[in-house]
Amino acid sequence: MIELRHLKTLAALRDAGSLVEAAERVHLTQSALSHQIKDLEDRLSCSLFIRKTKPICFTSSGQRLLTLADDVLPMIRNAERDIARLAGGEAGRLNICIECHSCFDWLMPTIDHFRQHWPEVEMDLSSGFSFQPLPALARGDLDLVITSDPEQRNGITYIPLFSYESVLAMAKQHRLVARRFVHPEDLAQETLITYPVDHGKLDIFNHFLDGAGVEPADIRTAELTVMILQLVASGRGVSALPSWAIHEYLERDYIAARPLGEKGVWCTLYGAIRDDQKNAEFMVDFINTAKEISFRNLSGIKTA
Repeated sequence: MIELRHLKTLAALRDAGSLVEAAERVHLTQSALSHQIKDLEDRLSCSLFIRKTKPICFTSSGQRLLTLADDVLPMIRNAERDIARLAGGEAGRLNICIECHSCFDWLMPTIDHFRQHWPEVEMDLSSGFSFQPLPALARGDLDLVITSDPEQRNGITYIPLFSYESVLAMAKQHRLVARRFVHPEDLAQETLITYPVDHGKLDIFNHFLDGAGVEPADIRTAELTVMILQLVASGRGVSALPSWAIHEYLERDYIAARPLGEKGVWCTLYGAIRDDQKNAEFMVDFINTAKEISFRNLSGIKTA
């Protein structure tokens, strides 16, 4: 009566908080997901969640199935890993390079979780800001590059991890707090605080300022997100950062933030992999683990 797909759907519905996002996570249309849930409710002769609630409110029956999902789905995942190792896919190397200063919030928990299940895989981690990581990936010096700037290259596959909104962080008393969103021209008289990387690797230039032909009045750099936010909070400038990277500071009322443009600036983070490794069991599991950890820990991200 209860199938694994039902448990996966209910878990996705709880974690996503909406039918639209849950459908994307389980690779169904919204109509197909609704039909699947209705079919299960008919089988069980009960409702599983209360319609038109936000966030979604599950009934007692729905909560019981979610408990079952939390018990069973990890067991299935572990069994699949064990079978992959028994089939000879346990050994390998995973040299990771990141082009994202704020990615450590989800990458380190992902690595910790992955090591527990794939202890035989040799891992290494480096930053891609002092060299060109994609050519190194193509040569075989790296195995995985985390990037938001995919480049078309033969033999390289880009797997989307999640989409995120880049927002403008500012001091609580900043003049732009009164705005509903920020125009590119608003930054012509601002000091923009960024990570110390080439402008071509920064979302605010690629997707907001360059198209409008706007340059900030001044640019200041800082290595760490926490240092950038301290400068922002003290009124030394503004900074464009992923919404999930500043969620904690917004909740603590440490800073304010506004969308970049009326529709906002949304970008996608990818895992770049060589074609000859994209089906390796440990690589597939790392990507799946990264998605799972990200959606569990980060606020405001969407399925890419």
